[in-house]
Amino acid sequence: MSEPDADTYALKSAVLAEVPAPDLPWLPPMPRQYRPRIGIIGAGGIVGAHLDAYRTAGWEVAAICNRTLAKAKAKAAEFAPGARVTDRWQDVLSDPAIDVVDITPHPADRLPIIEAALRAGKHVLSQKPFVLDLAEGQRLVDLARAQGVKLAVNQNGRWAPHLAWMREAVRAGVVGEVISVHASIHWNHGWIAGTPFEKIEDLILYDFGIHWFDFLHSIVGARAHAIIATAARASGQMAAAPLLAQVLVQMEGGQASLVFDGATAFGPRDTTFIAGTRGSLMSDGPDLGRQDVTLTTAAGRARPLLSGTWFNDGFRGAMGALLVAIEDDTEPANGAAENLGSLALAFAAIESRRTGREVAVGTAMRLPM
Repeated sequence: MSEPDADTYALKSAVLAEVPAPDLPWLPPMPRQYRPRIGIIGAGGIVGAHLDAYRTAGWEVAAICNRTLAKAKAKAAEFAPGARVTDRWQDVLSDPAIDVVDITPHPADRLPIIEAALRAGKHVLSQKPFVLDLAEGQRLVDLARAQGVKLAVNQNGRWAPHLAWMREAVRAGVVGEVISVHASIHWNHGWIAGTPFEKIEDLILYDFGIHWFDFLHSIVGARAHAIIATAARASGQMAAAPLLAQVLVQMEGGQASLVFDGATAFGPRDTTFIAGTRGSLMSDGPDLGRQDVTLTTAAGRARPLLSGTWFNDGFRGAMGALLVAIEDDTEPANGAAENLGSLALAFAAIESRRTGREVAVGTAMRLPM
């Protein structure tokens, strides 16, 4: 039997033609005419990205609430001078002129506010991660449906330009059936040292990693069925929480992996690769704001020209998807019901990391404590 040649061993790659990239609906969604008055509950640091995105889109922020009133006033002065400020979230929910509320406090604090907002007939955009318990999340999904309002999750990473284009390419069937999804994120998350974030033991897999669990879920859906995950402290890291984590995902007819190197002090790099039966997608760049995407098929190699950045266009996409769903009376692209699948992946990974065992997706119903 003859030995395989160099091409068979994949030691050489073929020269491919450059072809036009397909036209895909990857840009952050915008409602055609619907322009509600938006209320913001919680004015922490990340809310500046929300407010900047809404201002850029031309959406009115009518109220900003924070338990420390000075923070609400500062955000209003910078981004929405006409907004009412208050330190009582009940004031926002009782205002009949406000149709949509963006609720940003931490998950445990957020749960009763979301429930009250839904009962008040408000459409809700919840900050991610959505809930700490899948059963509680399902209860909120059911409540929203009973009240006839929309409930979405601020998975802003869905509208990072590179992730959005890759997702839409998969959904358009450009690469055929997905065989594998691999993301490796190398950056420095050491800034959490000395902040409350370092007290979250599985911060990387949960608060940060939820973006990639959500991306993976948007690509493979229910095909992911089991997870093995690990985490470790990096040599020399100052933060209490582990900054390194990795996840192996078993899925029907394929596989996936997520690598989070959160202690990369020099030379950060972020790469995402999707292989399919008819083509592949790769995104690569020095950070999450600068990414080049390549689509490779039998026709050749295409490089879409992308514009915008994750911050703050991703936040415009998250709210825009909710507004489009309200206008069209459809389920939001970032709807809470679907997001429960993303959380199921994250919870399974954290359970695996803590137990050292493979965990079936859907069996870890809550964030392990």
